[in-house]
Amino acid sequence: QVRLEEAGGGLVQAGGSLRLSCAIFKDTNYLYNMGWFRQAPGKGREFVAAISYSGDHTVYSPSVEGRFTISRDNAKATVFLALNSLEFDDTAVYYCGAVTPGTNFNALTMTTMSSYLYWGQGTQVTVSS
Repeated sequence: QVRLEEAGGGLVQAGGSLRLSCAIFKDTNYLYNMGWFRQAPGKGREFVAAISYSGDHTVYSPSVEGRFTISRDNAKATVFLALNSLEFDDTAVYYCGAVTPGTNFNALTMTTMSSYLYWGQGTQVTVSS
């Protein structure tokens, strides 16, 4: 069983920064490919970024590439999402997810919600204009 716990959300002015974290609680040493999605009010959940189990490979949504950075510390079982140059449209609940074991890491699979087996409860990011 895997439990994911996001933290680091908050209220920030446009142009500001936040750093989200996702703590991974699991009872095995298995390293999951991980991703971040977000859901704005009245909208569906959309892909933000993903990182391979080793941290060597990343995928970003075009809407955040160059502003957000995904990283991980496997020794601490934590995945991070650095949000810079925040815009009003970045306001959303941000969720981290763990990819189903055996799923290939590529731009198609990592951007698809059905590839993810476990989800956290989310952390709210609000950007004021």
